[in-house]
Order: sequence, then structure tokens, then C-alpha cells
Amino acid sequence: MTEVPAPWALLAEVTHACPLHCPYCSNPLDLVRTSAELSAADWARVFTQAADLGIVQAHISGGEPLLRRDLTGIVASAHEAGIYTQLVTSGLGLTTERLDELARAGINSVQLSLQDARRPGSDLIAGRDSYTAKEAAAGVIRAAGLPFGLNVVLHRRNLGNLPEILELGAAWGADRIELANTQFHGWALRNRAALLPARDQLDRAKVTVAAWRERHRRPELVWVMPDYYEGVPKPCMGGWGARSITVGPDGTALPCPAAYAIPDLDPPNVRDKSLAWIWERSAAFNAYRGTGWMSGPCAECPRRETDFGGCRCQAHALTGDAARTDPACSLSPDHHLVRDTAAAAEQEPAPAFVYRRPG
Repeated sequence: MTEVPAPWALLAEVTHACPLHCPYCSNPLDLVRTSAELSAADWARVFTQAADLGIVQAHISGGEPLLRRDLTGIVASAHEAGIYTQLVTSGLGLTTERLDELARAGINSVQLSLQDARRPGSDLIAGRDSYTAKEAAAGVIRAAGLPFGLNVVLHRRNLGNLPEILELGAAWGADRIELANTQFHGWALRNRAALLPARDQLDRAKVTVAAWRERHRRPELVWVMPDYYEGVPKPCMGGWGARSITVGPDGTALPCPAAYAIPDLDPPNVRDKSLAWIWERSAAFNAYRGTGWMSGPCAECPRRETDFGGCRCQAHALTGDAARTDPACSLSPDHHLVRDTAAAAEQEPAPAFVYRRPG
């Protein structure tokens, strides 16, 4: 078996429970119930194995990780394993006392989600009143002195407000703003017509980002490339099974957080196998590694070791076959699935959101 380079990051989805109802929710359609979640002791074992494997950073995420009453112990075990930890949160429930407790346990940074620049739009996208709590959470993070990132999922309903979003992020004291154009699989695919922007919206957003970077040194802006209009697919997590491991609330281990939806993948579970075995030997993590699995236009493409055929989860979501070339690629025989959808977004009004509700 070919030697596999060590991963460097772990996405620790400690729960799928969440107080928000976002129409682009990245969690799987079938959520893990709280009764099936890994215990704090399970997570301690995962973090120890992760450190032994070479992982240096863990994103403590969900759902909303603050809903775990034992979150402090989970964070402490990651810190004790020598792993840098980032709390990924909606901000709901983040008080000064809670963050102080987590900081003492070893949390190193915080990423706060933001839906829009103003309260009405933000609350509409989140599916509930939440902007005020996010504003308060930003103050708590800033007062704690921890590195502070904002994550903003961009789409048809908020791209036009990007200048205000950037100004707000700067006013809130963010060190970094991740501008993540919506990826359309899972729940976001159900809301694609409501979320997919028009090309001119993206063009204006690119100009806004470039102008901000020219004028300001902070916050740092990270622009996550959209792919429905580029004709060039996004590399799947830097390559399937190349950099990161996702561990779900029930211990399911995946090379990509959206890969729950790929049938016959048979993902391993950290309750049964070590993280090293999962990374190096499992069929799920080796399924689309490298380029040997490729066929069609990918097999001879000079970009095959750059974009790795695009997103496997998107290929499955749009064609039913995870091994096909990502339809976002202009060379894909299925590119019309993306091209025609993008063309419709230019002409048709956006429908209402279908919100994600707890199951």
C-alpha cells in the first residue's frame, strides 16, 4: 500500500444539535441523535490518537458545540493531547463565564458564524432571532483576547450586503473573515434555487473583496471560490483523504464532512478502529485518493493533481455517481446540470427558504 502523508486537521463534530435553522446547513440530512453521541472519554481517546497520527489542529464544531454540557472536558482532552483547538460556534449561549471556562481548558481561538450584516436579514437566514446574541458573543470573544474569526456563508440573499458585512466584521474586532460561497449538497441543495446567486452578484463581490484587501490589512479575508460559474471545480478538501479527518457525533469517520451522503462508502467508526487505521487503511478514505480512480475527462486532464476531479459529494448529489467528474467542471459531460441551473438563477425570482428544523 502506498504510504499516505499524515493529516494535519481534525473536524470534531461533537453534536448535530443546533439552535439555528439555516437553509444551507452542512450537516447530513439524517442527523445523529444526542443519545448516540460519543462521550467525553471517547473524544479524549480520539484526540490522543489524532496527536499520535500527526494532527496539530482540531475544529470543535457541530451543530452547536456549546450545547454539550461536557464541552469543557472535551476541549481539555484535546489540549492535553497537544492539539490546537478552535471553537466553531453560532454564538448562542456563549457567555463570558462559559468562554473563560473553555479558555482555561485550552481553547485557542473562536470562529463565530454570521448570517448577514443587519438584524432582519441575519435572523431571516438563521430562521430565528439570533443576531443580538451573535453581537454579544463577538464582544465576549473580543474581551477574552482570543484569536477571533467570522464565518459568513454567502449566497443570493446576502452577497449584495458584502461591504456592510466586512465593515461589521472589522467593527466587531474579527481578525479573519472566511467568505464561504455556499456549496450545494445536502440541505443547501434543497434550497439551491433560493441560495444560488446570479453571476453579476459574484462579480461585484470579487471586486469588493479585492478592494478591501487593497485598502485594509485586517481583518484577513479568505474567499472560498464558488464553482457554479467558474467552470473549474474546487479540489475536494485539498484532495480526498489528503489533509483532514472528520469525526461525526457518533464516531463516524469521513474524509469530508459532506460524505455522509455517499452510498456504499461504508465509513469506519472510531469506536471500532483506531484513527491511524482509518486514515491509512480504510476503504472509505482510500476510495478517491490520488488519481488512480479517475475515468472520463479527469483521467487525462492536466489539472487532475490540482483539482482531483472536483468534489465527490457534489458529483454524487448531482449525478448519483461519486466517481464521475464534478459537473462544475466545464469538461464534464454533466456540466449542463450546473450551467442550466446557473442560467435559471439569472432569470427566476428566488423562492422562500426551506428551513432546517430539529428532527
